Amino acid sequence: MSLARRLIAAGFDDLDRGERFLAAPELEGLDREALFAGLRLAANPDTALLSLVRLIEKNPDLRRLAADPERSEPLYRVLGASEALGEFLLRHPGHLAAFDAPVSPEPVPADPAALRTRLLQSVRADPKAARPVAGLTGQDGYAALRTAYRRGVVDLAIKDLCAADPLDYLPAVGAELADLAAAAIEAALAVSRAEAAEQFGADDVAAVGLAVIGMGKCGARELNYISDVDVIYVIDGGPLEDARAATIGTALASGLSRAIMSTGKEPGLWEVDANLRPEGKSGPLVRTLPSHESYYARWAESWEFQALLKARAIAGDADLGARYEAAVAPLIWSSAGREGFVESVRSMRRRVTEHIPSDEEQRQLKLGRGGLRDVEFTVQLLQLVHGKSDESLRCRDTTAAIAALSAGGYIGRTDAAEFDRDYRYLRLLEHRIQLFQLRRTHLMPVKEASLRSLAKAVLGSLSDDRPHPDALLDDWRKTKRSVRELHDRIFYRPLLNTAAALSTEEARLTPEAAQGRLAALGYLDPPGAMRHIEALTAGVSRRAALQRQLLPILLGWLAEGVDPDGGLLAFRRVSEALGTTHWYLGLLRDSTAAAERLCHVLSNSRLIADLLEVSPESVAWLGSDKDLVPLSYEAQWLEITSKMSRHSDPESAMRLIRLIRRREILRIAIADSAGLLDQDQVGAALADTDRAAVLGALRVAETVVAAGEPLKTRVLVVAMGRQGGREIGYGSDADVMYVHRGLPGVSEEEAQQQAARIVGKLSSLLTQPLKPAVLAERVLMVDADLRPEGKNGPMVRSLESYAEYYRRWSLVWEAQALLRARPMAGDDDLAADFIALIDPIRYPESLAEQDVREVRRIKARVESERLPRGADPARHLKLGRGGLSDVEWLAQLLQLRHAGRHPELRTTSTVQALEAAAELELLEAGEVVLLLRAWRLASRIRSANVIWTGRASDLLPSSRRDLEAVARWCGYGQGNAAALEEDYLRLSRRARAVFERVFYGQ
Repeated sequence: MSLARRLIAAGFDDLDRGERFLAAPELEGLDREALFAGLRLAANPDTALLSLVRLIEKNPDLRRLAADPERSEPLYRVLGASEALGEFLLRHPGHLAAFDAPVSPEPVPADPAALRTRLLQSVRADPKAARPVAGLTGQDGYAALRTAYRRGVVDLAIKDLCAADPLDYLPAVGAELADLAAAAIEAALAVSRAEAAEQFGADDVAAVGLAVIGMGKCGARELNYISDVDVIYVIDGGPLEDARAATIGTALASGLSRAIMSTGKEPGLWEVDANLRPEGKSGPLVRTLPSHESYYARWAESWEFQALLKARAIAGDADLGARYEAAVAPLIWSSAGREGFVESVRSMRRRVTEHIPSDEEQRQLKLGRGGLRDVEFTVQLLQLVHGKSDESLRCRDTTAAIAALSAGGYIGRTDAAEFDRDYRYLRLLEHRIQLFQLRRTHLMPVKEASLRSLAKAVLGSLSDDRPHPDALLDDWRKTKRSVRELHDRIFYRPLLNTAAALSTEEARLTPEAAQGRLAALGYLDPPGAMRHIEALTAGVSRRAALQRQLLPILLGWLAEGVDPDGGLLAFRRVSEALGTTHWYLGLLRDSTAAAERLCHVLSNSRLIADLLEVSPESVAWLGSDKDLVPLSYEAQWLEITSKMSRHSDPESAMRLIRLIRRREILRIAIADSAGLLDQDQVGAALADTDRAAVLGALRVAETVVAAGEPLKTRVLVVAMGRQGGREIGYGSDADVMYVHRGLPGVSEEEAQQQAARIVGKLSSLLTQPLKPAVLAERVLMVDADLRPEGKNGPMVRSLESYAEYYRRWSLVWEAQALLRARPMAGDDDLAADFIALIDPIRYPESLAEQDVREVRRIKARVESERLPRGADPARHLKLGRGGLSDVEWLAQLLQLRHAGRHPELRTTSTVQALEAAAELELLEAGEVVLLLRAWRLASRIRSANVIWTGRASDLLPSSRRDLEAVARWCGYGQGNAAALEEDYLRLSRRARAVFERVFYGQ
């Protein structure tokens, strides 16, 4: 293989320069195979080769190591990953001894105490002293501690780069870098004490205790290779006056920073940043512990407590540091209860994103969308909100916090594993990018050569791959998308706002706190509620832990309903029905809407609660508006035909049909409760569900009859009344008429007899009890009383019989009833012929005055005879003053009088008929608006009665509790039952006035 091809295979970017350096005299005589084997390990072989040649020039003994394949791996990996560490070794070739130590694919982290000892000894300070004082000061002391620190970085880089799994080892790297930084600060403080003693005297300096509190990544022991080290200084002046102690403390802190980052023969390490201290740059550099406590108690903003989450004493007076940690801990874990805390944290995250320069936005590893800050803010917000009651969450580093949140059930296991992996991957990219030049940056490189080196650098030591830059970018983009999706879903949970407002006792759900809170929230039976809570939260299972997390919040949402006790019982039953189902409690925890919706329906609707108890899997719909969209008639019929094809037994097929109807009623009711459907859409969706069930029952009935004899006739079910207008509610029956047409060659009598058997079977299939029973079903009662001759007439007639009847005997009330006739199920050709038959009857060219008087007479009779005895006409929704009957009869009279000449009026819908009447100026637009408001409100109240109690009622409730529940369903706020009552009585009174003027001509 040519040299150029070998260089390409090894990953070189600049082939000409590679060939020149390979020919350098320093490498003369070295085994080329061993050299190339080493260079192939380097992330950047160009840099590794250049640094190797320069190091051998300074230290020729390095040739033996470079040519030894058994020992040279750390050398090539470090030189290829970090140009800056190569420069350090050029300045201090004595530290090449770092490469003599054996390496392991599973490295052991350094002991923090050993690092502290090494750094203090580098400046000739006694590690055992309570307050060490350096023997080296000035530039000599600075250079010594900086050199010792960088040697520690070399040792760590060797372990990091030779690890088999850098993602697994990453937390240990961050911890060791933080320990190194703490050791460097301890040594810098020792230097500063020695220097301050020259100005203030050794005794006074020794009297001042200074604790250095690490913040941010250093405090959390997850530091980067190069990063600002955020600190806060706490002093204790002992016997000295406060002013004297503060002056010396400020000098110690300033000297410490100078030792770390001033210019010198050995470059500074990193910036020591004290801007997170109370009052920031405007505040004093050092404060006493009481001064810190006073500030945090009175003046601190929410973000400062989030920052304190990472606070850890890292250097200086250990006892003073421990007292500081103990003092701020209660403030940290109570901070989430501050007003607007959660939103303030969210706002801060948004501001961070908004201030990214536009040319950096797409390259940001840290601050951009899907970056490290998304993970950190999400984890910290959950810790602060839930950590006040769960001490297991009180950890500083991000990976440990993710694990604790997962163990406690605050994040799902899958989400936590993904979040942890994503965070480690982003941090690994950040580490490798920074390590190359030991420069503080959080931007992905753009040059292909840099990306190629980075793609190699993030692999473990056991991998021989050298991925293409595009593969690296793909992995990074996938990680960003994953982080952003998890961040958006978890960081913006609605439960967090509510959880943050709970006291520690409430969040812990202690029996003492719960009893008092339940009574205060409005539970009528706190001891009974406590029994439900104890049943749900008992034990050590993950399910019980999630319930303990959720219930303090859900109890408040349940209490916003009219029946919180019933809602909690229903919640218990649903929870027990779902058992250990993996998705249920996770949905309530993570969804933006599911938990609140569930509480709302369980405590406000007996009907929905009953349906959810027998169909608990339907809770899954609550988290997605898409799942709550009612299925179309066509979709339902497709599902029914599919199930019928697999279940030939009539009872089994019918049970599945009725289960589908029950399921869809539940879906519609939940969508209705969530405000996703208006009143007209609810009526249409319920009508579609009934239509699919009736058609299914008709097909099963035909199959049953056909089992004993051949089919002799085609049957049509015609919807009448509100069912025909697709304007039904949750308690509506199905008003129908049955039409049949005998098949060719079949006698009229035979066809009639079979049609009667089919419709009789259809009705029983829809209503008869089944085994196993369809629990909590709203049975569809089929009512054929609107047929010709009413209850005295035959249940089903042939089309010819209808034609003969309507030609000879039809009365005006039957023409009026036909206004709502709409084919519902059965033969399509028969349906078309039936409509052609009845259209001239229900839409006459003109209506005789005597027929008008007859319609008015019947309406008056209905009002006087059918209104239940003792019922208040003002409160009867159907037959009462300005109720449903008034509005519908008015629309129908207008249709009978004018639809023959105006096709716009030819509709089965009351709403569409009245709107058309307004367009034709048969009614004033304002009158139509009034009539429809009254009609829709009455319809809504009627449905609300069923939703609340599970039973149909045509009365506006008189009970305050029932009226409150109905008002809530109708969109009125809490405590506005009287407003609903007033609105209905006013609207119905005004609607009655319009009705009397137009209908009766008054």
